[in-house]
Amino acid sequence: MPICISPDLPAFQTLADENIFVMDNERAAHQDIRPLKVLILNLMPKKIETECQFLRLLSNTPIQVNIEFLQIASHVSKNTAKSHLDAFYHTFDEIKDNYYDGCIITGAPVEHLDFTQVDYWDEICTIMEWTKTHVFSTLHICWAALAGLYYHHGVPKYDLPRKMFGIFKHKLQMKNVQLLRGFDDVFLAPHSRLSEVRREDIEKVPNLCILTESDIAGVHIAANNNGRHYFITGHFEYDRNTLKDEYFRDVNKGIDIHLPYNYFPDDNPANEPLFTWGCSANLLFSNWINHCVYQLTPYNISQLELYNWEWEAGL
Repeated sequence: MPICISPDLPAFQTLADENIFVMDNERAAHQDIRPLKVLILNLMPKKIETECQFLRLLSNTPIQVNIEFLQIASHVSKNTAKSHLDAFYHTFDEIKDNYYDGCIITGAPVEHLDFTQVDYWDEICTIMEWTKTHVFSTLHICWAALAGLYYHHGVPKYDLPRKMFGIFKHKLQMKNVQLLRGFDDVFLAPHSRLSEVRREDIEKVPNLCILTESDIAGVHIAANNNGRHYFITGHFEYDRNTLKDEYFRDVNKGIDIHLPYNYFPDDNPANEPLFTWGCSANLLFSNWINHCVYQLTPYNISQLELYNWEWEAGL
């Protein structure tokens, strides 16, 4: 939440220059407040597990957030009961006339495929285009980050020689970014993917910037300049044991999988993994809700179509 102070206080301009949200008494008195509407397009196989992971992070705010779940109509889920999807999920046709303050498009286990080989690619493209006029700010996670960078900006993805798998050290590339308020200069985050995007391709796009990066895992968070699309190649939402479960799943299937990097203490899979990214994960999602969405989204959400897509909110 913002702090309300006199604009004549010397600290007011100092904090404003650091992109810290402050407001004066007049603006505070005229604020309109309502619950936020956030849509989650859940592409992960274990949908109930993924629901819990994202909801846990989105709950870390005093703002009321109303959540809706979206499923892909052109793909049949093999790991989640149809009764669960029918009860709790919408299809795009059911919500396409609605407006949302925020949207999260999750990862999907299809990053080894060319985009056009994904059986629901056309529907994903339709939804990503729709977010430009019906969603104020969208988070694209892992595969969705690769897909979003390709669809919106033509950034290609590349197959990796082996899975990017583990907990990696990242560095901030830009300061005073609302999404990263309070982050340390160096922080940890999980990755689990078979493809990547590269810095040199993102740098060719004038309205994209790289916010965080890893010496090993590469580009981590990129964003468009107006802060309405974020592309996160990692999995901040993962629980302590998510990588552990993925590792043993592949081992039990006889898949040649290496140990997750920097995850099991002493690189011994018999040891309980340490949860080293929880603070950063909670901070990022709290920042997104509180600063990137709540403070900027219009009170009348149906007016989103009036916003020029190139409108400069700033990061």
